[in-house]
Amino acid sequence: MTARISDQNMFHRFLHSQVTGSLILIVTTILALIWANSQWGDFYYELSHTYFGVHFGDWEFSLSLSHWIKDGLMAIFFFVVGLEIKREIVVGELSSVDKAMLPVCAALGGAIVPAAIYALVNSSGEAAAGWGIPMATDIAFALGVLSMFGSRVPLGLKVFLTALAIADDLLAVAVIAVFYTPELDFGILLFAAIPLGIMVALSHAGVRATWIYALLAFIVWLGVLGSGVHATIAGVLVAMVIPVRPAIDPGEFTEKTSHLLANITGQDNSLDALIHDAERREKLEQLSLAVEDATPPAIALEHSLHPLQSFVILPLFALFSAGVAFSAENLAGFPSGVELGVILGLVAGKPLGALLAAWLVVKLAKVDLIDVTLPQLVGAGCLAGIGFTMSIFISELAFTTDAMIDQAKLGILVASVAAGVLGAIVLHFTLPPKAD
Repeated sequence: MTARISDQNMFHRFLHSQVTGSLILIVTTILALIWANSQWGDFYYELSHTYFGVHFGDWEFSLSLSHWIKDGLMAIFFFVVGLEIKREIVVGELSSVDKAMLPVCAALGGAIVPAAIYALVNSSGEAAAGWGIPMATDIAFALGVLSMFGSRVPLGLKVFLTALAIADDLLAVAVIAVFYTPELDFGILLFAAIPLGIMVALSHAGVRATWIYALLAFIVWLGVLGSGVHATIAGVLVAMVIPVRPAIDPGEFTEKTSHLLANITGQDNSLDALIHDAERREKLEQLSLAVEDATPPAIALEHSLHPLQSFVILPLFALFSAGVAFSAENLAGFPSGVELGVILGLVAGKPLGALLAAWLVVKLAKVDLIDVTLPQLVGAGCLAGIGFTMSIFISELAFTTDAMIDQAKLGILVASVAAGVLGAIVLHFTLPPKAD
């Protein structure tokens, strides 16, 4: 029972952090749009393309502000995403076939159908490269809209949408790594695997120095950046070697701490006694290490990095990526093939694919819908059509011209708003009424 309560508390903390993040994203997105369309719009684009870096003699390493955010800060975002994915696979809603089947299949259907719709609309030319854009789901925005219904939302629907979005993230990471990697240097990529192996060895050896792992993670990032694979994949790779389970089980922790506390309690609790009693200080240190060993590293990291992700990384990404200038030229040809493919893929393809896959799983695999109805899954599928962060990120990998990137972003913004409104309407009529 205690473990179950702990799991639910962890899930609700995760849910709350995503909802808070969605509100901040909305604000920064609006600011980006206002800035890009104001009299300071030129400065907006100049600043995002300003280069920053370091140099020693003839050696120089610099990236534009936009690339520092997309290749640097977003690597930390993908690290947190990787931690979320691993947590769900090891101890969460994707940890068994029975739990994972429904959300994973729904995520697959919700990725394949939008990509197919986009490909039908844009079957040739440079626009065809954007097929991966409507595959993504923005978990923060999706859960943010769901949270508006408060206690009307059954826990099963929250869990389903969260698990679907995390499985969707896993698919998006795979798509970025496999299909949006133009050139690949296997030698450098293998070099990047060495510090990963060292991290695993150090973890098994009980090494606790955080700076060592941070340095090794930075080397992995440099290796992945130089290999041709997008640098953010380094974040996911590092996350995969972080243990989810604690170093000691609860029984061993209780036994060890009980023994240590028995030797500490009943003694002089004054500050002077602590300063002068070396044996007691050693036992307190052992107690502190035992608490650290009983804390799951991946979950602790995920919890500590969520504020950085929600309050710094994603707002900066939205601020310098969501700004689209609504010029007469941009709006004259709306909707272009890119915009139409993205809008149809996210607004229609997402719920259609997710619901069809979920229905097949329920009928063929006899999976029970616990506390959730199929009409409610339609609403959740609509919310999955809020692509935003991942979709914008993929659009900047898919296209090389600013015009097409702007078209994709405009399509994403329109589709995300439409999917959120449509999902909210469906859920309003399918969720149980609020209790008096």
